[in-house]
Amino acid sequence: MSKFRKFLIALLVFILAFSLLAWWLFQGDEADLPVDDVTGTKPVLSKESAETIPTINIAEPIGWKDGEKPEAAKGLRVERFADGLEHPRVLYSLPNGDILVTLTRAPETDGGGLTAWIAKKLMSSAGAGGASPDQLVLLRDADGDGVAESRSVLTDNLASPSGIAWTDGTLYVANHDALVSFPYELGATKIAAEPKKLMDLPPGENHWMRNIALDPDGESIYIAVGSASNIGEKGMAIEEGRAAIHEYTIASGSSRIYGAGLRNPNGLDWNPWNGELWTTVNERDMLGSDLVPDYLTNVPVGVHYGWPWLYWKSNIDRRVDSPIPTYVSSYTRKPEYALGPHVAALGLAFTKGGHRMGASFGQGAFIARHGSWNRIPASGYDVVFVAFDERGNPLAKPVPVLSGFLTGDGKTHGRPTWVAWAQDGALLVSDDTGGIIWRVIAPGAEPAPAVVRYESGSLPPQRELIGDPSAAFREDFAREVPMPMPVN
Repeated sequence: MSKFRKFLIALLVFILAFSLLAWWLFQGDEADLPVDDVTGTKPVLSKESAETIPTINIAEPIGWKDGEKPEAAKGLRVERFADGLEHPRVLYSLPNGDILVTLTRAPETDGGGLTAWIAKKLMSSAGAGGASPDQLVLLRDADGDGVAESRSVLTDNLASPSGIAWTDGTLYVANHDALVSFPYELGATKIAAEPKKLMDLPPGENHWMRNIALDPDGESIYIAVGSASNIGEKGMAIEEGRAAIHEYTIASGSSRIYGAGLRNPNGLDWNPWNGELWTTVNERDMLGSDLVPDYLTNVPVGVHYGWPWLYWKSNIDRRVDSPIPTYVSSYTRKPEYALGPHVAALGLAFTKGGHRMGASFGQGAFIARHGSWNRIPASGYDVVFVAFDERGNPLAKPVPVLSGFLTGDGKTHGRPTWVAWAQDGALLVSDDTGGIIWRVIAPGAEPAPAVVRYESGSLPPQRELIGDPSAAFREDFAREVPMPMPVN
């Protein structure tokens, strides 16, 4: 056998071996658990499967043809409220019934090396690539038929905008790098004023959306800022002010970190039963297709949810190089409710008085799960409902509200992104890659009554020792001690 022939055979063997190795490395981690098992108040947390190369399973967006629409849950109807929009994301309902939406994408960044280049390719294949439109658009349904017949660009003097809030003649918008405001009177279809910067925000990087929520008293704004990395692999210095929710006080212009350890918080809303601020959070990647569940949780002031060192309160992420601060290991809080691994939970809206989603969806929260890019099989790509009890606690498993975004052959019509209430009680859902805002309602449903705030009385003071002190440690102790009745 000639040397040349031996060389060719060796080369072919090498190519085959290299191909098999590449196939093995890039085939990704397939989930062992259905998404439903990794949801709810007690999710199943499987054994970690740390990945050097991330699992990649991106559903190719193909859009919606005329007449096509998602599948609504029984008793609900879904129609198009507006279409032909360029990457609509955050929705906001004004008191006069007009709907605002940010048309936006990630900001352009220089450098970043191979990681940034790969991230851009992934975003592009998921339908999120390209320059940001940077527009704040007003949609108006003047005749009340459930379709926005007019649209106006209020302003395009923005930088990858996300969150929106309005009060007392002032419109607040969160750019990727700053909280800004504009004077705005309801009904206007144009903003001529320049934006006024109120507060700098950590710019762009890995998670660039900056959602905001105005408190019920209109005194403070809460701003969700995601991390610059997966697990702090760029160093913790760049993470200062990130993976957190900031509180900005309007009157004084002061700000503080309100809650921390939240890898990528997004949706923000106020729990109507107890007045707490709640958020949706995208958890860390590259621990396998079954970990870690994104979650829905309350945000008490000063809370820490563990990122990057811990997840789900007590699980240590041993990939993190930075030493864990003592206060984190001592005070990390467990999330209230798991939404499933890699579902990319974004928009959040609690039910409120006047909604028309029917009794089946009467008391709880609606959440847009944008959809995974790194799970096999894909997860999310839907809108779900989480029921809450009268005290403001989540219950049971998520219930599908809108589905049918995935085609079943590795493609998706669109990606549900945000949820907001229209003035007529319908639920609006933005679909960024589909360029559509969907309107969901239960036909014939009466407007829901106003939510009754839950209030509890205080325990009576104990002024003397009664009975056996050890009884306090028995499971039946609560049945032996009279408790005050709640006050509604």
